[in-house]
Amino acid sequence: MTTIVVLVILAALVLWGINVYNRIITLENRYQNAWSQIDVQLKRRTDLVPNLVETVKGYAAHEKEVFDNVGKARAAMTAAKSVDESAEAANMMTAALGRLFAISEAYPDLKANQNFMMLQEELAGIENKIAYARQFYNDAVLQFNTVITTIPGNFFAGPMGKTKHVYLEVPEADKELPQVSFGATPA
Repeated sequence: MTTIVVLVILAALVLWGINVYNRIITLENRYQNAWSQIDVQLKRRTDLVPNLVETVKGYAAHEKEVFDNVGKARAAMTAAKSVDESAEAANMMTAALGRLFAISEAYPDLKANQNFMMLQEELAGIENKIAYARQFYNDAVLQFNTVITTIPGNFFAGPMGKTKHVYLEVPEADKELPQVSFGATPA
């Protein structure tokens, strides 16, 4: 009888351990999937940007610095190898696009251009999807971090080599409204 009780207790502990292990793996897969969704949207945005830039270039040829910054941000997005690098490049792209759209305000013909309006609308849709995907990623990271830092998950996380992951945050500099100033007045 005692042997059966011990075996039942051991079996329950093994099943409980498997459950905790599987929960950690499930949550890790969830945040990795969430990052993949962000990556997909960032790629869509990166692919759309050259069309937008070419449309604006026709109207604002003297705004070379802004176009250079968009190009640098796009190159950084393409070269990013980690979540942190991708997040930093995405922030660069957001700032560069903000300046690009500020240029459009100075060119009424550009603002009325159907191609520009379509690209701007598509980009706005992508930006909304990126914002949602970032929120989903942060929620997934929160769940994962909570499980691996609380009992009983923390007993399993260490031996599994699982560590806390960082949230995607907006850098302090990007929380301020960009100050856009153009030395030359459009013709």
